[in-house]
Amino acid sequence: MTNLPCSLFLLLLLNSLSLHTTIALTPDGLALLAFKSAVSNDPQSSLATWDETNSDPCHWSGVSCANVTGFPYPRVVGLAVAQKNITGYIPSELGSLLFLRRLNLHGNNLNGTVPSDLANASSLHSLFLYGNSLTGPFPSALCNLPRLQNLDLSFNSLSGMIPLNLRNCQQLQRLLLSNNKFSGQIPSGVWPEMNGLVQLDLSSNQLNGSIPPDFGHLNSLGGTLNLSHNHLSGEIPAELGRLPLTVSLDLRFNNLTGEIPQVGSLSNQGPTAFLNNPGLCGFPLQIICQNQAPPAPSINQIPAPPVESVSEKKGLRANLIILISIADAAGVALIGIIMVYIYWKIKDRDNGWCVCAGQGNPGGRGGMCAWCVNGGMSIESTDGEEEEEGEGKEGELVAMDKGFSFELDELLRSSAYVLGKGGKGIVYKVVIGSGIPVAVRRLGGGGGCNTGGEQRYKEFAAEAQAIGRVRHPNVVRLRAYYWSHDEKLLISDFISNGNLATALRGRSGHPTLSWSNRLRIIKGVAHGLAHLHDCSPRKYVHGDIKPSNILLDGEYTPHISDFGLNRLVTITGNIIDTAPFMGPHPSLSTAALPKKTSGPFERPSPYLAPEARVPEARPTQKWDVYSFGLVLMELLTGKPPEMASPSTSSGLQLSGLEHVPELVRWVKKGFEDSRPLGEMLDPTFLQESHVKKEVISMFHVALACTDGNSEQRPRMKTVSDNLDKLGS
Repeated sequence: MTNLPCSLFLLLLLNSLSLHTTIALTPDGLALLAFKSAVSNDPQSSLATWDETNSDPCHWSGVSCANVTGFPYPRVVGLAVAQKNITGYIPSELGSLLFLRRLNLHGNNLNGTVPSDLANASSLHSLFLYGNSLTGPFPSALCNLPRLQNLDLSFNSLSGMIPLNLRNCQQLQRLLLSNNKFSGQIPSGVWPEMNGLVQLDLSSNQLNGSIPPDFGHLNSLGGTLNLSHNHLSGEIPAELGRLPLTVSLDLRFNNLTGEIPQVGSLSNQGPTAFLNNPGLCGFPLQIICQNQAPPAPSINQIPAPPVESVSEKKGLRANLIILISIADAAGVALIGIIMVYIYWKIKDRDNGWCVCAGQGNPGGRGGMCAWCVNGGMSIESTDGEEEEEGEGKEGELVAMDKGFSFELDELLRSSAYVLGKGGKGIVYKVVIGSGIPVAVRRLGGGGGCNTGGEQRYKEFAAEAQAIGRVRHPNVVRLRAYYWSHDEKLLISDFISNGNLATALRGRSGHPTLSWSNRLRIIKGVAHGLAHLHDCSPRKYVHGDIKPSNILLDGEYTPHISDFGLNRLVTITGNIIDTAPFMGPHPSLSTAALPKKTSGPFERPSPYLAPEARVPEARPTQKWDVYSFGLVLMELLTGKPPEMASPSTSSGLQLSGLEHVPELVRWVKKGFEDSRPLGEMLDPTFLQESHVKKEVISMFHVALACTDGNSEQRPRMKTVSDNLDKLGS
């Protein structure tokens, strides 16, 4: 009897300890254990730390917590168990996590349906369940979540129709349903209600019927509207032209028919957007619509109108007249060619290309150097389209317009300051006698007495003339050039406030760039590039867009520099740096394209597009779009493209299309993970809270520009028009 109270005491103590252990585990911890119980296979032991004897689930792997006012313990706000190959189902108990903001279970083998009880997790704003084996219909109950912004259910086996009550998901910003088994028609009347949607992907399903015209009401959409790999039919609604200009369409592999409307943003799409729709026709496809009139014949193809009583003999006489005219024209052209050839032969014999042998002095202040000249000191002005390219002679300073006039010896006597030197020559600031500062790039000697020197001069003059005719307030203007055996000079406008690279780093006396200045800079660069691509006399590719090539004036207006420079340097026959060819569109001469080299010491520009790193790749305007997107990302984040990545710190060349700058990866991952905007922005303008919407829009532009698929990148004109809407 004496032992009974003692035994009873021990029993009560053990029960008390067991009860204490159970009670100590928070309600959030119990909900998480329900998920662990629903997992039937965990090959990587990713849930091994989830132990009921541990009273604090905030230390479990994949679980994040935060303090919440009114609760004595932290609450679970994030659950990330992704790409762990776990097998099981999603239990409804996860809906009891009232403060759960982000649920990421992608890349597993979860099956079953998406439980409707998840709608009880009222704080949920991001749900990533892609890459599983989930089945059942679209979980409409999730639209009751008041804060849900990101819903990614792609790469599952969900089926049924896309419900009409999807319109209740008005707060959604990203809806990704690709690679499922959804069928039926895409509902109309839904999309005008989802005016905050910035990303929509319905590709690779079994959807049929026509494209709803009210897709055109998605005013916030950016990136790609992807409807590809379905069974959609009918015509493309012209209302899609109301979509923002930065939106890229992907309508491939459907059964669409009719002529592609040429309105709004539809007119900016490339042919890739419409491929594998056998019934589509019109621009940009090379398919003429049946009801479309054939192209009008040229003047030479228009047949003479029939005349009554015209004999066969008279017809033969007319043909003979045409043949005689052609022969006369050919004869005149041949005589002209012979005369030009004789003229240049006489010029070479009399004047020669080896008159001068002066030595340059690349010193700093003082006379620029004893540049050697041959003949007169006057400037040959070639203003006006009617004058031939390349006018001027070896040893003459050739100006591009009549308003820019001074004597060559005036330039040579002026004080000069070295601004920089590199593989593309030395750049001086020169103040000429009139007090006007100019930038003079000295390309050095070579190319004069060498074989083909005369031909090189002609090519150089022609290219310089073409570059000089490109006139835009955001492109540095080439004012004049000089060519002799020992010296090749390029004279351009001097831009006084350094470049964007130094401004972003706060060097050279630059104050911190404000948001308004950043917006001014990026808009100006977009305007200048769009002009080079579409509006200048020819369609050009710059090929080397980077912050150090974006010069700034005192008002922080940007000026794109080094346009066409590598082409000119290559013509001179001098050694240039290892960056790829930066030159014109294929409409210009390509006789002296530099060959790409590779080796252990080559350090390609980190701003290059991935496809630009492939040997012998031909420059395209989409290279510039990618580089612009990287510059925009750097301007937003304050981080360089490689972010001290070990892949580039070694100096080894990367493998072409496999290379994606670390900055692009980081920004994309940040948006995928719904990282707070403050963690991604340059901290120098975080206080300017009023720019949040503009910043988000610019991030979407940057992501579209740096798309890995060059065909999906927007045109610079589209980018420029979209940026112009910001800050207005």
